[in-house]
Amino acid sequence: MPWQDNSGNRGPWGQPPRGNNGGSGNDGRGGGRGGGRGEPPDLEELLQASRQRLKRAFPGGGRGGMGGGRGPQLSGAMIGLIAAGVLCIWLFSGLYQVNPGERAVVTTFGEFTRIEAQGLKWRIPFPVQNVQIVAVDAERQTEIGFRGASTSNRTQETLSESLMLTGDKNIADVTFSVNWNVDTSTVADEELPGPAKFIFNIESPDTVVRAVAEAAMREVVGGNTLQPLITSGRDLVEDDTMRLMQEALDSYDSGIRIIRVNYGRADAPPQVREAFLDVFNAGSEAEAKINEAQRYFNEKIPRARGEAQQILENSRAYAARVTEDARGQADRFNQIYDEYRNAPDVTRQRMYLETVETVLGDMNKIIIDEDSGSGVVPYLPLNELNRQSSNRGGGQQ
Repeated sequence: MPWQDNSGNRGPWGQPPRGNNGGSGNDGRGGGRGGGRGEPPDLEELLQASRQRLKRAFPGGGRGGMGGGRGPQLSGAMIGLIAAGVLCIWLFSGLYQVNPGERAVVTTFGEFTRIEAQGLKWRIPFPVQNVQIVAVDAERQTEIGFRGASTSNRTQETLSESLMLTGDKNIADVTFSVNWNVDTSTVADEELPGPAKFIFNIESPDTVVRAVAEAAMREVVGGNTLQPLITSGRDLVEDDTMRLMQEALDSYDSGIRIIRVNYGRADAPPQVREAFLDVFNAGSEAEAKINEAQRYFNEKIPRARGEAQQILENSRAYAARVTEDARGQADRFNQIYDEYRNAPDVTRQRMYLETVETVLGDMNKIIIDEDSGSGVVPYLPLNELNRQSSNRGGGQQ
């Protein structure tokens, strides 16, 4: 729709016409574009109106603005206020938060300055000082040989890092994992702390730990035979691997501390695993037989030694008894001989009686007197009399 001047004597922006009869105003010619003749507004008039509005928004301008007029100017107070605001924002940008379990490594122009613990901290903002946050208490884990759902699905890369040569020239399929974190132990004044070493000295921590773990495990496996790696040597493998890893990482100034090595398993490669199991079972049976024989040996030998010791003790006791008895007999004979020399007849008679008592003491004795009269029974039952005398004596006691 064409623009029309409905006011009759004013332009589209409320300005009076530029010349007489709606002319141009410069040369007085008729037919100007700003008159009430139904023509569109002049572009120059629109720009002029815009300049006027800009001047009203920024009063007190000087020359050098658009079209050579007075441009907008800022007062000294406004400039100072803007500068103070920018400075406050810059200073406020130096605040940062260190969460529990983290350490902040502060650098000044790229050089290490200090380590900050948890809390709200401040640094000189960029570009003077920079801060890098390190999670020191987070326990990270690096797995060796576990990448793959099963043995059949394991990748060639996984098999290449898990297949290791043992000391007896066997190939072991070893899987294990390493738990580690950032070292926060106290160091000397001239030495970088662990979090700073972790940032500055290594580029890819997980790659470094993986390479060091694989190298250390290969050294430990190469120094042992396959049998203890599978059965009884698990603790020794874990301790040796952890020690070698920590020594290597300390030599790199990596700032990494090994927490533990989890020895998963060591097995023969899949291609020879069945045959190896047969050999292992045969060795287990042989070991079971050896243990059984050792148990029988431990059962019989101590018993035989005990019986032999008992026989020796009995023989020593018998020898001592016989020897003492012989000495007693000899002493008794010497005593009797001394008595016999002093009184031969009395001694001879006593010896005779003692011998008769010994020989005839347990015999039944019946005495018949042939010279007794016809009115007396020539029979004396000594055994019955002795028995009755013994019974009476026992009853009185």
